Amino acid sequence: MAHIKPLGDRVLVQPIEEQEVKKGGIIIPDTAKEKPQEGKIIALGTGKVDDKGKKIGFEVKKGDRVLIPKYGGTEVKIEDETYLLIKEEDILGIIE
Repeated sequence: MAHIKPLGDRVLVQPIEEQEVKKGGIIIPDTAKEKPQEGKIIALGTGKVDDKGKKIGFEVKKGDRVLIPKYGGTEVKIEDETYLLIKEEDILGIIE
């Protein structure tokens, strides 16, 4: 299996797809689904560096469920799985 190690302040996020079957048993086709707004952190980058060369730690950690923008990040495919490379600052929040 291939692995991606994000660089800088980027994180690798696995989008969490919304349920296919909605209330009432209606099946939503893939073309009508909205892009996921929720994801799971798979890997963290090397970290952001401030003006003085000091590394700034991440506010998220591997395994966190997060809210992500609908159209943010760069989509990558690894062995038929879709992931997003996204800057930490673009993450909207952590789901607890």
